[in-house]
Amino acid sequence: MKKPVFSVIYLRRKSLSVFACLAAACAIFWAVSYPAAVGASASPRQLPIYCVQRDQKMLSISFDAAWGNEDTQQLIDTLAHYGVKATFFVVGDWVDRYPESVRALHDAGHEVMNHSNTHAHLPQLSTQQIVDDLTTCNEKIKAITGVCPTLIRPPYGDYDDNSIRAIRSMGMEPIQWDVDSLDWKDLSAADITKRVTNKVCPGSIVLFHNAAKHTPEALPTIIEQLLADGYSFVPISQLILNGAYTIDHTGRQCPA
Repeated sequence: MKKPVFSVIYLRRKSLSVFACLAAACAIFWAVSYPAAVGASASPRQLPIYCVQRDQKMLSISFDAAWGNEDTQQLIDTLAHYGVKATFFVVGDWVDRYPESVRALHDAGHEVMNHSNTHAHLPQLSTQQIVDDLTTCNEKIKAITGVCPTLIRPPYGDYDDNSIRAIRSMGMEPIQWDVDSLDWKDLSAADITKRVTNKVCPGSIVLFHNAAKHTPEALPTIIEQLLADGYSFVPISQLILNGAYTIDHTGRQCPA
């Protein structure tokens, strides 16, 4: 027996209605579940440089100077003994207290770069506050060395997208590290040496502090072991890549 025409039409409409409801539910689920992924795709996270893609066995050692100053000259002497040039990130307040050390670092051929003016957490500042803070530190360093810093290490290693954009808007490059000596934890010289020599690779940036308890004792052995392994030491501005580049999800700077 043939079904009435209106029954067929009704069943088709009912099927289409169910399908439309299911499609709408799927769309809502996707919109609720995946907005972060869509946003991330449209606006990738801003990252500083943690290390550099290098085929040669070269690396940079860096020192943060924010508070004490008792070991700075010893570090300068040790680096001079091995012919190593390093990068020192200094806080503006530290520059105010120890201008003679800033001059000594520059005269010894080391890079003197920006570590903020007051060692504030940059993500807690507005864009203009970040620019003003870094500009103040730059001016203090330039007044002593005659050179305006081009690199900045965010205090505490703390940053967000806004602070990285603010830094790069000034034509500066934000620098982190991929090898942390943990010297600030007062590790023994042997432990500091083991951490650094076991973790470095071509293009590494190593973090030390100028006033850490056992860094002066550890530094000669670290340099000797890495030199024996075929590494050369360059300031960070000579390690990082010029021209077009990308930064992968680990913070490694790579040729574009």
